[in-house]
Amino acid sequence: MILRIAPLLLLVGALAQESQPALTPDEKEFQESMSGVTLNGHYTRKDGSGLSDDKYTIDKISKVKGDLWRFETRVQYGGHDLKMPIELQVKWAGDTPVITLTNLSIPGMGSFTARIVIYKGQYAGTWSSAKGHGGQLFGNIVKNAP
Repeated sequence: MILRIAPLLLLVGALAQESQPALTPDEKEFQESMSGVTLNGHYTRKDGSGLSDDKYTIDKISKVKGDLWRFETRVQYGGHDLKMPIELQVKWAGDTPVITLTNLSIPGMGSFTARIVIYKGQYAGTWSSAKGHGGQLFGNIVKNAP
């Protein structure tokens, strides 16, 4: 029986590998540096109400196709704690990845737009919501303990 299904398993494995897009050296470094991490930082609000803590846990990222990446995340924000996959565009400014989202609806949290630059273990960017809120965000990217 195993001898009969072995070729099928090899074919399925080969097709799965073919469906994974090839990564450039910069994309491979991005994928490795952003998997198993927590973004620990702060965000501001346009209304000047002060600095608030910001925390995003990323279990894994993988390229889907083109500039689309899948982020396996845990978002802890404003009393919410949600674990979910999110597909986001990643644009490149030379060797620097920029995570982009425009009017992305996050269940239970609302719709958001952001541009986040990732560089040498840090992140910084801008954010806004459909409700007219917005500001800046910044912090450190920390590898999670195994």
